[in-house]
Parts: sequence; C-alpha cells; structure tokens
Amino acid sequence: MPLSEHEQRMLEQMERALYAEDPKFATALEGSGLRTYTRRRVYQAVAGFLVGIALLMAGMVAKQVWLSVVGFLVMLGCAVLAVTGWRKAPKPGEQAGGATGPQARRKGRQRRSVMDRIEQRWQKRRDEQGGH
Repeated sequence: MPLSEHEQRMLEQMERALYAEDPKFATALEGSGLRTYTRRRVYQAVAGFLVGIALLMAGMVAKQVWLSVVGFLVMLGCAVLAVTGWRKAPKPGEQAGGATGPQARRKGRQRRSVMDRIEQRWQKRRDEQGGH
C-alpha cells in the first residue's frame, strides 16, 4: 500500500534529520539490503548464463539438439534475469523506491499530467463516438 502525501513528507523529514544527525550511519543504512540482493541475483544469473553456454556446447558436441535447446533457454532466461535485476538495482545514494524529494514530486506531477491528458483524450473520443 503506498504512503499518503503526509506520510511521505514525514518520512522525508525523518530522513533529513537522520542525515543531519549522523550522515555516516544514514549512508550505511541506505538501501544496502536491496542492493546486495539484486547484485547477488545478477551474479547468479551470469553464472546460470555460463552454465547455459556449457549446455549449448555440450549439446552441439554430443549432437543432441534437445540439450542445445535447453542450454539456449537457460541462457535466455538468465539474461532476462540479469537485465531486469540490473535495472532494478538502486544506485548508491538512491533509495529502493527511487528518488525522493522535489525531483520525485516533479516526476510524479509530470506522470500525472500525462495520464490526465491521455484520459482527457480518451474521454473526448468516447464522447465524439457516442454523439454519432
């Protein structure tokens, strides 16, 4: 469940206070669990990709097409896991939920305005089609 605007402001105030009081402790707590998890997931996917290459080559050497296909599928799945894990990993200094503060609010406002425009266009089309 997402936080309300009031709760988000309170959380941001608490974060700023923590940074002001003890910046070293705050940076140590900052998203390290998620970063470690995603990094581990990417490493596992890379290892799986290498296993897929080995299966692909073994299938080619043994002239077993099914083994090569399995190796390719393992490679494909691991590549997808690595890419999605890499994209989701928060950058150092960034929180797990993305950026906070004015930048995040601006992005949210831009997204909302884009969604509002799309909804207005959709409503306009429905009204025009309903009138015919």
